[in-house]
Amino acid sequence: MKASDFDFELPEELIAQQPLPERRASRLLLLDPLSGALQDAHFAEIGDYLEPGDLLVFNNTRVFPARLFGRKHSGGKVELLVERLLGDRRVLAHLRASKSPKPGTPITLEGRIECVMSERDGDLFVLDLADDQSGSWLELLQRHGHMPLPPYIQRADDEADRERYQTVFAERTGAVAAPTAGLHFDDELIESLRDQGIATAFVTLHVGAGTFQPMRVEEVSQHVMHAEQVEVPAESCERINQTRARGGRVVAVGTTVVRSLEAAARERGGHLAPWQGDTRLFITPGFEFRVVDALLTNFHLPRSTLLMLVSAFAGRDFILGAYAHAVRQGYRFFSYGDAMFIQNRIAS
Repeated sequence: MKASDFDFELPEELIAQQPLPERRASRLLLLDPLSGALQDAHFAEIGDYLEPGDLLVFNNTRVFPARLFGRKHSGGKVELLVERLLGDRRVLAHLRASKSPKPGTPITLEGRIECVMSERDGDLFVLDLADDQSGSWLELLQRHGHMPLPPYIQRADDEADRERYQTVFAERTGAVAAPTAGLHFDDELIESLRDQGIATAFVTLHVGAGTFQPMRVEEVSQHVMHAEQVEVPAESCERINQTRARGGRVVAVGTTVVRSLEAAARERGGHLAPWQGDTRLFITPGFEFRVVDALLTNFHLPRSTLLMLVSAFAGRDFILGAYAHAVRQGYRFFSYGDAMFIQNRIAS
């Protein structure tokens, strides 16, 4: 399997640079892999395509302002993107500079944040706050950091992104990228779906910046996924297992939910049970899905691991055909873009 098997042409003007004024105002492309049907709709109508007894599973991770700019004491500019909080005083981060700093290098960031690059961890850097620096990393980032908008959004973040690049149910801080399928829901829509008999459950996957990193190998089997923190709680497992027992659909809101649930099932011998840990699960065509029946998702980057996951769920040719349709119809792509609802997965 080649990365180029998952390529497609996308006009740059279709990459959404701003969110729409209302979360539910996005368009929605309906896909049925079993019949091969495509249908253009609007996200506000999502309730028309769900049934009483279905269960929506959301990722309740919360994005923190993970990007900071600064300088090494030698004067060189630095851009820091925190990948993971390792504690109050230590983070794991991506670091862009003209020359990579050596261990022990002091760095001054926005807000007069003083830290030291302590060690390398593969392509990432471990940074510790200076001994005389008050506050925790999270407190300082909340005060001085920038929202980590994806690299294809060609503008600086603004104050509105602190609210719009965040789901309305975001609760557990730890992500550096939003679970974007959830951005289309507002409180009123969720409540109306519950009134319709559609239940909800939550998992946590703290999305890392690696979700935007391009695949650097052509052979898909040689790609190594970045690790992400996952928690699938007992209450959600109970709701999911009850839904499946009575014949309802488990609808994953986003690829992060798919990876969370399927990783938990694999860790528990194929049966969903509570689980917490790091996952590097890489879902490609041929994967045997054990938990998720339907998928709400945004459109994904060419040659990306997320496009491969969606192709595993609905079939590569069908997905690429749906993407071509979306391009012709002028859908908005990626994080602040439109959504698709894959109503049934293909048989594993």
